[in-house]
Amino acid sequence: MSRLINLWCLRRKKEGEKFLPISILASPFTLSLLACGFYLLPASVAVSQISVSGKTNTGKLAQQPNPVPAIPTPAPALRVVVNSNQDGNVQADNQLTLREAVELVNGTLKLEQLSAAEKAQVQPATGRGSQIEFNLPTGGTTIQLQKILPDLASANLTIDGTTQPGYDRTKSATAEIAIPVPVVAITTAENTEIFRGFTIVADGITVRGLSIYGFNASPVKQQLGNLLIYDGVPKPVTLTTPPGDIVVAHKFPPPDIRKQKPPSNNLPFRDRDVPPKNVTIEDNWLGLTENEKIPTETSAFGVYIFNSQGTTIRRNRIYYHDGSAIITSVRGENTLVTQNIIVGNGLAGMPDALRFEGIVTNSQITGNLICANDGAGVYLFKPDGNVTLENNKITYNGRRLRRAAVYLMGSNHQVIGNQIDNQTGPGVSVSSFPRNDIGSNSPAVKNIIRNNRFAVLEGLSIDLISQRNLDVIDFQKGDGANPKRDSGNRRLDTGNGAINAPEFTTRAFSLSGTGATIRGKADPGSEVTIYKLSDYQRGKDSVYDLGYGALNLPLITVSTDENGKFSTNIGNVQLGDAVSAIATDPKYGTSEPAVAAVIGEPGTFPNLTPNSRPQPVVPPQCTSRPVPPPPEKPPEPPEITPPPPLKIRVPKNIHFALDKSFVSPGSAQVLDRIAEVLQQYPVIVIEIVGHTDPRASDAYNLALGRRRALATRNYLLRKGVAPERMTIRSLGESQLKVPGSTDITDYARDRRAEIIFKDIRGVDIIIEEQEDDLQIEQRRNRSQPVRSRPRRR
Repeated sequence: MSRLINLWCLRRKKEGEKFLPISILASPFTLSLLACGFYLLPASVAVSQISVSGKTNTGKLAQQPNPVPAIPTPAPALRVVVNSNQDGNVQADNQLTLREAVELVNGTLKLEQLSAAEKAQVQPATGRGSQIEFNLPTGGTTIQLQKILPDLASANLTIDGTTQPGYDRTKSATAEIAIPVPVVAITTAENTEIFRGFTIVADGITVRGLSIYGFNASPVKQQLGNLLIYDGVPKPVTLTTPPGDIVVAHKFPPPDIRKQKPPSNNLPFRDRDVPPKNVTIEDNWLGLTENEKIPTETSAFGVYIFNSQGTTIRRNRIYYHDGSAIITSVRGENTLVTQNIIVGNGLAGMPDALRFEGIVTNSQITGNLICANDGAGVYLFKPDGNVTLENNKITYNGRRLRRAAVYLMGSNHQVIGNQIDNQTGPGVSVSSFPRNDIGSNSPAVKNIIRNNRFAVLEGLSIDLISQRNLDVIDFQKGDGANPKRDSGNRRLDTGNGAINAPEFTTRAFSLSGTGATIRGKADPGSEVTIYKLSDYQRGKDSVYDLGYGALNLPLITVSTDENGKFSTNIGNVQLGDAVSAIATDPKYGTSEPAVAAVIGEPGTFPNLTPNSRPQPVVPPQCTSRPVPPPPEKPPEPPEITPPPPLKIRVPKNIHFALDKSFVSPGSAQVLDRIAEVLQQYPVIVIEIVGHTDPRASDAYNLALGRRRALATRNYLLRKGVAPERMTIRSLGESQLKVPGSTDITDYARDRRAEIIFKDIRGVDIIIEEQEDDLQIEQRRNRSQPVRSRPRRR
């Protein structure tokens, strides 16, 4: 769909147009149009939303034309020190701003235009490219932009926040991956909406050591939010340009397709639209304030790679975006995403932490912590090219939408050595769809999935999707175990060529000492890896009988013979352990898991349960503080006495107005009490359930209940409750307070969001019903007829 939208957009463009509005309603495919929208606004036009008389002009975009000078002669490399946090028009004064520094290195601002005090902040650079450094005053290290910055168009430029006095390269707020705490922050001015922080259009540019957040705009938020966050249908909006904290793209779109010779029919570029190469984005906090808070205005995306080759994104904390933390669009070849912490993204739209589409050949996602995002951890959507996922920790994702931790479309991907757990869906789902939707009819194959460790899943560890199952939920959550098939036609309609899962010769293998001999059969020519299981498959559709479970510990890999048979001895097992296996064929890829077997004699009860979890259970926590080095002579540890049982009172519900999903002032006061309890007792996790009264259709009420649960969750997020401690769902009208009642007071009681408290320490929680925020609709005139089921509620 995204390819077809791109081609449609290209046919609509006219040479010389600066702005082309496209009015559409939000839909699941809306975000595909963002790539199209990039062509519609030249880089020389800044887009922001300006306040008038202290109020924001919602929905009105101000075009701020920056003069477009002739392309200058490349400027000599400069070392420029920014010593002012102010922004505005370029002018000669006593201090140098970031905007002036960018124009200096771009060559659009000349040294002779500066004052003597400003010239003192500029020196010739000693390296290949220019360098922008910082020396901002203490207490004034946040730069609030008034309008969009000029494109970063100077090759080999480095914008280096680590040069700010007070920056400590050894100080990290996280133990899992060491990422220094930034001092310099770049955001938008109050009541000003700006689409992008930095727009990178030249080779070799590095952005380092900054906190960047707040770059979004109301029309984009409408598209990102879809119908989930609105009371009613959102109005059509005008699409403009890819938004985000950092956007990487070529210079000066749009091209004129009538006069171009694109390199392929999937790349709507002229020859002059050269992708920036070897861009580096490192040691930044994107979407996160320098004091680790969710900003008042969240950004649309973290890093938006629209057209690039060889971009490296490493050691960044990327949090709290409306859409994905990192997204590629038309071209993102050789992209490297490594050692990042990616948490809490997809709050209001595209829910997946990393979404790769377009040409992404030889891209790598390695060594990242991907936690508590609203959808999948990694989502490859019709990519052209191969992606490698290796040594990532992908945990507690699917907080808003239930889907696979890793979702693969296309061929030749590798998922190796990852830790994938606590997912509201399968571990890895492989679509049957081909590499892309233009010019290819062959199924997706050669996706290798090996040496990963899975645990606590609501689905199979590996799920190969069949083309017979075409609902959206099948692509997102998987379609379950496939039957064994020997027909050659099966290669055409299931992910990884429908390679069969291995079959054990028996459901029980005798224990001999600490080992056992495992025998079975798989597709001839494949290699079989034996796994120890950690637990059974979870979720309402799970098979709790011994069958499928999480592939937790790879034990051994063995080749099949010409008939597909295999036999191997395994060690490090004990009576009652459960084992499974996967097969990998270099021609087709990796299979789904085998039906499990138990170690022991027939009838041996497995030592796993559907609820097997480590004891005591640790609350979800994406990151932790670094542990300081121990003192040379540690003091005697104090005697630890167990804490007394906790006993707390807390409200369990809030109410909503008729057909609304926003949090009222009265409900906000109730949520403040709940947030105070959650902050005081970090061991508590919650589930938020949205409800409606019985009027309107089931489908409408389910969606309305979901919006109410989402609004409640987002309010608590802004009160500092970590996203990994909250999940949401909707029950619509299925649990009424007074079934059968038509009283408007009972209807008001039905319109609610309930908080289910789950405290793993068995704390005595006194949960109180409250009706302080009850919102009763106006009674109808009794002389008028009453309809039993109005169309809207």
